[in-house]
Amino acid sequence: MSLTETTTQPKRRDLRIPLAVLLIIVAVAAPFIGSRYVTHALIIALIFMLPAHGLNLLVGYTGLLSLAQAAFFGIGAYASGLLAVYYGTPFYVNILAAAVIAGGLALPLGIPALRLRSTSFVMCTLGFVIIGQAIAKNWISLTRGDMGLSSIPKPHFTLGPWSFTVSGTTNFYYLTLVVAALATALVWAIVRSPAGRNMVAIRENETLAESVGIPTWRYKLIVFMISAAFAGAGGSLYAHYLTVVSPLTFQMYYSTTVLIIVLGGGAGTISGTVIGSLLFVGLTEALRIAPELRMIVYGLCLLVLVFWFKKGFAPMINRFWNVIGGVK
Repeated sequence: MSLTETTTQPKRRDLRIPLAVLLIIVAVAAPFIGSRYVTHALIIALIFMLPAHGLNLLVGYTGLLSLAQAAFFGIGAYASGLLAVYYGTPFYVNILAAAVIAGGLALPLGIPALRLRSTSFVMCTLGFVIIGQAIAKNWISLTRGDMGLSSIPKPHFTLGPWSFTVSGTTNFYYLTLVVAALATALVWAIVRSPAGRNMVAIRENETLAESVGIPTWRYKLIVFMISAAFAGAGGSLYAHYLTVVSPLTFQMYYSTTVLIIVLGGGAGTISGTVIGSLLFVGLTEALRIAPELRMIVYGLCLLVLVFWFKKGFAPMINRFWNVIGGVK
């Protein structure tokens, strides 16, 4: 083929914008496409997308493996539930308070924990989950112990003279969709900022990053707090959706689920976290209607992931995105 023929060859059409618009339309129309139970599964997936985004900042962008997300998820759930039950505060106050309280508690916990390395740090974060569950069980005057907090009101908004309550599965879906979209946009802004590039530098070579003037320990502490804040916000949504919180909110299952989302979707990618949440959480919730098959299908998905997608689904997603964009 001559040079002239090569230069005059028409460019492939970029289909990324039409596909993005189609995905937005599907997301908005989802409650009317599927059943009510499918909508419930999507709500749970969107809720867990928040702690997954936080963990992805730690694992995928900073290189810190943490199992503490369940602790901060539970803290956010209890903080939001207590404010709603005892003080009747509107939802936007509760979710912000849950994020701030979870992130604030991560500061004294992270200062000693981040002095540790690799396996020791992981075990320390696991201890946070165990301690959190023990406090929830035994601080009965505040948490009501194993009875938990019940009758947590649905999200309530007060805007000047207007006030309304988000009730019903469809309305709550749109609330979680908006919150998850805002969280995704915030993560995108963080990782695209100079701070995000410094986080990646710490992940790749912490010693080299420190030698060029990056305050690595301070960055790790801030990211640990941001990660906890995302988990706390997710816990707030979870509490207001189920209207009940118990010490089971601190169970290790939630930490492992969030970790599977991040690693399965693709650590260090935002699209991987979104796909991982929809697949690993939405799928397992949808399969609750077939309990005899639920864990079998879930286990098969993990086996496929381990053997054929060792870096998660993110490389495949990026490859597809480049193909429809006309990028060779």
